[in-house]
Amino acid sequence: MPYVNIKITKKGATADQKQQLIKGVTELLENVLNKKPESTVVIIDEIDTDNWGIGGESVTTKNLREQ
Repeated sequence: MPYVNIKITKKGATADQKQQLIKGVTELLENVLNKKPESTVVIIDEIDTDNWGIGGESVTTKNLREQ
């Protein structure tokens, strides 16, 4: 039973885009590893930008600086 965990920022994707990710990852595992879609689990964790850091600063700070 494959388990895939995708982590994105809360402002990272629409509901439709998340559905596309779930479908696409499930199909990829089926096509490449012959895994059954009904046993494939895909979890999308949405992380607040205050809790996601890149290059020593939070994404919130980085986004504010780049505006």
